[in-house]
Amino acid sequence: MARVVAVGSAVLDRVYALSNLPEPDGGAFVRSYAERAGGVAANVACALAALDHDAAVVSRVGRDDAGDRVLASLDEWGVDADGVRRGGDDTSYTLILRSPGGDRMIVAGGDSVPGLRLADADRDRLREADCVFTSAYAPDPAVSELVALRERGELAALAFDLAGPLSELDGRGATPATIDAAAAAADLFVANEVAARSHLDRGPAGAAERLREAGADRVAVTEGADGAHLASAGTDGAERVPAERVDAVDTTGAGDAFTAALIHAWVLGDADAATAGRVAARAAAQNCTSEGARGALPALADLPENED
Repeated sequence: MARVVAVGSAVLDRVYALSNLPEPDGGAFVRSYAERAGGVAANVACALAALDHDAAVVSRVGRDDAGDRVLASLDEWGVDADGVRRGGDDTSYTLILRSPGGDRMIVAGGDSVPGLRLADADRDRLREADCVFTSAYAPDPAVSELVALRERGELAALAFDLAGPLSELDGRGATPATIDAAAAAADLFVANEVAARSHLDRGPAGAAERLREAGADRVAVTEGADGAHLASAGTDGAERVPAERVDAVDTTGAGDAFTAALIHAWVLGDADAATAGRVAARAAAQNCTSEGARGALPALADLPENED
């Protein structure tokens, strides 16, 4: 069992199942509505807890019912929430618009996560961890400090998820300069195709190679149902790993499950890029078979590395 601390968003997902995802100036009809705990940092921590790791979250929620629900969900997954502080702001949230086929659009809001700053107790947790995870959705002061801690050798390992395009991060999350610093310092740098194109103006394979050249030890650039491209230090080019085909119910949280499995197999484990990619593809695919960002998170026995 390894200790992993995830820093960043722990939010309430407000999920609208729609008749269709609307086009610009178009419309849709709400078929159903649900509220569930979510957030990139919280989702990754829960996925790692499901894989029998000792997972913790450092985040910030409001003193409201939504904050109660976020904390209750972390407790249900066995995630240490002592680093989740409560403030006077409303708990941050995401509006998730989901099509009948499982595709989705996500809009974020709320002030609790952008107000997150690291405290001395957080720094002690981070230094004791086997791996620290964060994403570009965490506020820039927190992300830039984590990068600096890794550069000074005060963190055992740092995993970073670019998460979203630069326009979405402006004034909310990590700045381009901090993202560049993370690319040079990270032991694992993950990005989806949209985020990679926004930051690097390159396709998935080219972005993976560019991030590896920037200094990241391990890189994964995902492209949804088309799989992912993985690259690592000391190798040439990027290795393409196909996605696993499933009847998707909901793709929310698939990327977070993918990232958690990469941390498990590639950063904390001794898998090579191809094996780690297959493990992550299985984790992402399985989580798409049920509703919610944590609807079907895999256990260790579900992963291909544990199959006969």
